[in-house]
Amino acid sequence: MKSEYIDRPAILAEVTAAFYRYEEALISNDTVVLDELFWHDERTVRLGAGENLYGIEQIRAFRASRPAQGLDRELHNTVITTFGEDYAVCSTEFTRDGSEKIGRQQQTWVKLPCGWRIVAAQVSLMT
Repeated sequence: MKSEYIDRPAILAEVTAAFYRYEEALISNDTVVLDELFWHDERTVRLGAGENLYGIEQIRAFRASRPAQGLDRELHNTVITTFGEDYAVCSTEFTRDGSEKIGRQQQTWVKLPCGWRIVAAQVSLMT
């Protein structure tokens, strides 16, 4: 891929807006928006800190059973990179008050006819 197709300003702005919309929905436990931003497909994967979820139905069930408190976090070292007009990778670290652990999150976003959607995600914690 030619370098001029990486991080094109308009595409980068779109993905950045989608990423931070997801982040706001995550900390406010807005499950409607969280569901909207994941690809509604059985091939969607979310590998979490304590769970492996395959398909949108497992991801929805996880969101529905997850506690709604203690979700605030601070992001660090966020890197959003776009490739062409319809593919992006978002990586970030996060911390939560009262926790010694550093969280890591990585998402693969694809622009589908319905808009930017997460097709794969991974969350992990390290001490």
